[in-house]
Amino acid sequence: MSIKYKRILLKLSGESLSGDADFGLSTKKLHEYVTQVQTIVKQGVEVSVVIGGGNIFRGMSGETLGYDRVKGDYMGMFATIINGLALASAFETVGQKAQVFTAFDTEPAAVRYSRDRAVAEMKSGSVAILTGGTGNPFFSTDTGAALRAAEIQADILLKGTRVDGIYTADPEKDPKAVKYSEISFDEVIDKNLKIMDLTAFALCKQNTMPIYVFDMDTVGNLEKVVCGEHIGTYVGN
Repeated sequence: MSIKYKRILLKLSGESLSGDADFGLSTKKLHEYVTQVQTIVKQGVEVSVVIGGGNIFRGMSGETLGYDRVKGDYMGMFATIINGLALASAFETVGQKAQVFTAFDTEPAAVRYSRDRAVAEMKSGSVAILTGGTGNPFFSTDTGAALRAAEIQADILLKGTRVDGIYTADPEKDPKAVKYSEISFDEVIDKNLKIMDLTAFALCKQNTMPIYVFDMDTVGNLEKVVCGEHIGTYVGN
């Protein structure tokens, strides 16, 4: 199959890494993800990954437990770094090069993020794992993904979820929900569709960065998307 997208940013939720469990890390799920990524890297796709931290800690939910919002958000950022290191280790087990970058200093665990160095890693056939969100509280990892996608000049931001696209309502709760094949940024914002936060959508719209939402949990889907097969929802201007 021919490649449609040469350089991508893949956004994964932290919760997805826990597999069937409520929290933590699933070795099985990590292996599924890294082998899918390795498959497209071998075909010449330049890959960066932004991972959430919700399987370990969510900053906003920390407020309900009595945590200060700013401290809670930093805890969430560190959770993404833990997930990034787990991804890097999983990549190593399958023989795929990967480098963890962080939005703030965490050496020697990982390298401080630099756009140029991340792009150089991707061009060399290594996966750039971009952790720590934006490095600032009050911003989600979705917004971090939108920012990094624009910085590295990705062809597209791929949002890998357990749902096969964007629907009029939550398909897991509403059996009458209808899937969008394509939708504009303005429609997403106007209808307040919650596949990503509105700040991330607005940033992508401003930078003409298309988003593709698809089911990452079905093995083989990532390759289908980068080859142009339409199995999810395309968001654009």
